[in-house]
Amino acid sequence: MMTDKMMLRSLGNEPPILADGRRAPDRREVSLRWLSGTFLTGITSSILMGVALFAALDGRQQLAIPAEAYATSDNGSHDSTEDQVVRGGRLVSTAIASKPSDRSIMEVSTVVRDGDKEVVRRQPFAHVKIALATNRVATETYPAFDPLAIFSADENIPPPANRTGAIYGSDVESEVSLKTVPFPAKDVPFPLAGSMSLDEVEENVRSNGSVLTDGNTQLSALYYIDPRRFATDDSDVDLTAGLAARIVEENMSVSAPEAVTPQTQEFADDIIPVRENTPIATALTNAGYLKADADDITAKIVPLFGASNLSGGDVLRIGILQKGEQAKIIRASIYRGTKHVLTVAQNDHGDFVAGSEPPMLDAIATAFDNDAPVVAAGRDLPSVYDGIYRAALSYGMSREMVAQIVKLLASNVDFQAQLKPTDSLEAFFSVTDANGQATADSELLYVNAKFGDTVTRFYRFEDPDDHSIDYFDDSGKSIRQFLLRNPVPTGIFKSGFGMRRHPILGFARMHTGVDWAAPRGTPIISAGNGIVEKAGWDSGGFGNQTLIRHANGYVSSYNHQSAIAKGVVPGAKVVQGQVIGFIGSTGLATGPHLHYELIVNGTKVDPLRIRLPGGKTLDGVALAKFQDERKRIDTLLSDEKSKQVASKD
Repeated sequence: MMTDKMMLRSLGNEPPILADGRRAPDRREVSLRWLSGTFLTGITSSILMGVALFAALDGRQQLAIPAEAYATSDNGSHDSTEDQVVRGGRLVSTAIASKPSDRSIMEVSTVVRDGDKEVVRRQPFAHVKIALATNRVATETYPAFDPLAIFSADENIPPPANRTGAIYGSDVESEVSLKTVPFPAKDVPFPLAGSMSLDEVEENVRSNGSVLTDGNTQLSALYYIDPRRFATDDSDVDLTAGLAARIVEENMSVSAPEAVTPQTQEFADDIIPVRENTPIATALTNAGYLKADADDITAKIVPLFGASNLSGGDVLRIGILQKGEQAKIIRASIYRGTKHVLTVAQNDHGDFVAGSEPPMLDAIATAFDNDAPVVAAGRDLPSVYDGIYRAALSYGMSREMVAQIVKLLASNVDFQAQLKPTDSLEAFFSVTDANGQATADSELLYVNAKFGDTVTRFYRFEDPDDHSIDYFDDSGKSIRQFLLRNPVPTGIFKSGFGMRRHPILGFARMHTGVDWAAPRGTPIISAGNGIVEKAGWDSGGFGNQTLIRHANGYVSSYNHQSAIAKGVVPGAKVVQGQVIGFIGSTGLATGPHLHYELIVNGTKVDPLRIRLPGGKTLDGVALAKFQDERKRIDTLLSDEKSKQVASKD
């Protein structure tokens, strides 16, 4: 066993050997070179880590701003009764983050007639696409829901104007004035120039042809080599006449190109990200698919997938074959992240069978990008009326413009219903500057509203015949109703059209109208535009009665009124929604109500069942001009969408 002394003897205890006059290092000293090297290494590492961290978080360093998060929550309210937390409620309401592409400002050339001249100038317009399913907090006040106010004529809402004019077909750099005069067929005051020689024509084409381009496409060109140089003379025999050669690759079929029409079938992939555990059918209906289609494709997926629910992080890929306005689901795939799970596709017999994985799309990997809107839960959604006002005001519209949209949608939309996740509103209106805020002079040119399965689209147009301005659908039919079926928007239906026992006379008689009950003094509005034929007492039991004659032989009758509105006298013109009287029980009536009748060519008909004509319909020259204006707006908005897609790429 080796002792300590033997260990020391084996290792040695001699001092280190030094050369060149060096001394042994003192362990208490600190090397400056080592210290400075360590310090510089730490600084360099910190800088490199900071650069890498900044690059990793670039574009996402402002995911949550406390002030903005506080402003979009309900905590901004000072009402103590609303600050109480209820079990099952949300502390912070779900919100949809607006994307930059949802709102854009563009400069558009418009033409306005000024006397005998047409003035073309560029004006700013705002194009907004709003997802209404959100819990936006109202930053501006707006009127509470009132059916009477929606249908009645509101003097605070200006009628449609035409200060911006029509969309011009070309862009202009500055204001241009155009004056159109008939071409002088006789007594031409201009001297006629001599005709150009062929050499002069060729020289002009050679010098100016290169500038006749449309983007990268040259519209005209002149060959420097005359193609006729190699042509055969008429006297020669052309051995190649009637012969043609075409090289076709082996095993390749050749068919004539098919013209693309609105009825041409097109295929598209719809990428649906799933952010939380959701049934497959619910994910499809939330994305805008009909419930019947969603249930049908779910029934094909479940046997192969083994479950009816999707997990958070899954991606649903739907293949659609579209023909015109009809869309048909022919394929469905499920991805867990970017990993393909299963695919079902339609075979030649129309049956859905298991299919192979389709080619990968980049959109699957980017389905959960931060700029995708987060849809609020159904229980959190406000009413349609509140959703339209809150969203439109936050996108720069004025209260008057939103009220105008509400009036135009009133005949097709239930404003008291709850919003659906797929409800949306698209609008195109003039603004004053690049900020995109509408003012009193702004004009609404286009609206595309989708509520459930109902899509309402209309355009503003000035009729060149009578210079009236209204809103028309794609076919040139006015969006406004010809006659309202209920002149008392807040009334309650009490009695319909047909035979019944009279409550006062005590025997059965024909009830020739519809009864709407409401408290005494409730306003009654005109069912449509027309001229007052009668406004006074009726000795036949109808009490205070008003008769209004409308176009095409229609007459509306309002009976048992407590009073007739001021200015409603025979010969006076009234407009749809104008208050013409007030609910009462004059004449043979048991309580306050309106007995409303509709008379067509002298015959009383059921106001609730008769098929009423639509509003004004354009035809002839007016219809042709409207279609041109509609196509300009559609082209303008489609070009804007193309630019947004290109900018994302």
